[in-house]
Formats: sequence, C-alpha cells, structure tokens
Amino acid sequence: MLTEKTSAAAPTGTERPAVLVVDDEYGPRESIAFSLAGEFAVDTAERAKEALVKLQGKPYAAVVLDIRMPEMDGIRALEEIRKIDPHVSVIMLTGYGTLLTAQQAMLAGANQYLRKPPDIPELIEAVRKQAAATRLRRAQAQATREAMEMNIALKREIQTNEPQIWQARASVELVHDLNNPLTVVIGYAALVAEEARFLNQRDPDTAKKLMDYSGMVEKAAEYCHHLSENWRLASRQAMEFQRVDLVKIAEEVRQVIFFGHVAIQCGGLTEAMVRGSKFELMRVLQNLFKNALEAGATLVSVTFTRRGGQIELAIADNGAGMEAERVKRALHGGFSSKASGTGLGLSICRHLAGTHGATFALESAVGKGTTVRLVFPVAPQG
Repeated sequence: MLTEKTSAAAPTGTERPAVLVVDDEYGPRESIAFSLAGEFAVDTAERAKEALVKLQGKPYAAVVLDIRMPEMDGIRALEEIRKIDPHVSVIMLTGYGTLLTAQQAMLAGANQYLRKPPDIPELIEAVRKQAAATRLRRAQAQATREAMEMNIALKREIQTNEPQIWQARASVELVHDLNNPLTVVIGYAALVAEEARFLNQRDPDTAKKLMDYSGMVEKAAEYCHHLSENWRLASRQAMEFQRVDLVKIAEEVRQVIFFGHVAIQCGGLTEAMVRGSKFELMRVLQNLFKNALEAGATLVSVTFTRRGGQIELAIADNGAGMEAERVKRALHGGFSSKASGTGLGLSICRHLAGTHGATFALESAVGKGTTVRLVFPVAPQG
C-alpha cells in the first residue's frame, strides 16, 4: 500500500502535482492514494488536524477530503482549509450521497464532490481537472497581487506629483489600462508552461487546451501592443475608426481579459454595429467590467438595444453602489475608494466614449448597484 512516505517514481524532468488524501479509514485512504500515485505526488492524513498541519507546510494542487470523520468533520475541516489556502481545490467524498450533504460541502467552499467509494477513473479525472483549476487560480492571484502593487505605487506617484500636462496623464492612463491585459498574459503564460510539462502524460485534449491558452495570450498581447502604440502615436495622428460590433467586443473582453467570468452576462441584440476603434472600446468595457466586479458584483448584466439611429449599451451590476458625491468625484478622475486604485477608470471611459460620439451616463445608489449607459450613433452601412 502507498503511504505518505512512499510513492511511485515521477517521470524524468516532471514535477507531479501534490495531492493530499484525508480519510480516517485506513483502507479507503490508502486505496485512493495508491490509485492516484501514478500521476500525482500523494500525501495522506488520518485526521483533519493532521491535514491542516500539512497544508500549512506546503502547497497542494488538490485535497481529497472525506466528509465524515471523528474529531473534526469534513465540512469544518474545509472551512479551516480555506483560511490556510483559498486557492487549493477540494474534492469532498461522501458515503451518503445525499443532496443536502453535497450542498453543505459546496456552500462551505468545496470545488467538487464524489460518492464514496469513488469510481477510480472518475476520481483521477476529477483530480486532474481540479489540480489544473488550482494552478489557474494561483496564477491569477499572483498576477493580481503584482498588478495591485503596481497600482499602489502609481497612486502614490499621482498623489505626490499630480500630472499637470496631457503627456503625463496619458502615461498614467496607459499604465492603468495595461495592468489588466498584462495580468492575463502572465496568468495564461504560466498555465501554458504548466500544461506543456504534462503534455506527454495527458490525453489529446491537452493539446487543444494549449492552443486555447496560446490564443488567449496572443489576443491579450495584441491588446497591450495596441495600447503602447496608441500612446506612441497619440501626438501624431487621430484614431482610425471603422465599423465594429459592440457585442463581439464585449464578449472578447469577457473571455480574454476576465477569463470568461460567469458573472458577466450579455443580452439583447446579437449584433450592434458602430463606428469606432475596437481596442479603445475594449478599454472602456475593461474598466467598466473591472469596476463592477471589484465593487462585489455577482452579476454584471450587459444589454444592447437599438433605439432608432442609436445603440444603447447598458452595464448594470448588483455591487455595492456609490452615493452621489462619490459618483461625481469618480467621474472627474483622480479619486478612488480602493487602496490599489488610481481613480482614472471612469474618467478614461467618459473621455473615450466622447471620442466615439457616444453619451456616457452613470446611475448608482448604495446597496443597489451601478448602471452605466453609453449611447452610440449606429454605424452607417458600407
């Protein structure tokens, strides 16, 4: 039987994801560990408290946790695990399989649950999937921390030396808008590197994953390139406008910049053609989506409607909302309630909307969320 001190040899040059199996029953615990040992570096724990000590000692890619244990059950253990490592995937095992038990586990922060004893192929596939999800969350968290540190430093500079000429302000805006796509580049690049290391051990679907990730990296890098070029050429030429589809742009921002965030939901028109710059409109949507999510929104409703010769884009969230004075200061620019904010997001959006001939209106109330409405002229045919 496999124990926490013995495991199958890892393939040369490959560091296997670490998995912790927690079960008070020796037989099921060691059986699961043995089944996973061919692909993962497996540790085991007989009690929840022992597992918590191990989690404090090293990062795991996944935890397989029995829901019924003495001293501390799986639900309570899960709550403690989340305090130690909010990113690790936790797969709950229940021998009872009741809907209530599963709901309790998911509400407590479990990522998946399986009946006990688990089907071995299903268990291995679940651990693969959840280990990959852990890598993604950690890459995103690391990139976000770096972006926040950059924003804090930037805000300090703004407060110390507030820009007085347009070149300085444009530089600040550029750094502000580069943070999000650069975060995506870092996150997806880390995922591509991780997936490549396991390519020879995985099924052909892995190749498709790598292609998908690479495509996301390419789009985000293209966006970064546009922002830097836009700054370099800003004093020499005006933006080039063409017919673009607002619906496609919104969906691309959701997928590329926000990892397909489920809270962002698009509805209404399936096509909304306006004249403008695709990447400048991406900047607008990036800032508005980011503001909504950072305000605690669990739903960001993006609705496209046509009214005669105009197209209205409404972005409504159920976040914290703002009082009237904060709305006024936020629209003016240079004010932010976030420690890592620059206070430039809404000001940038309003400016860019104006360059596209669009009106920009914001409604907000504390506890009721925020709605932003942009009204564009419909793009003429041809």
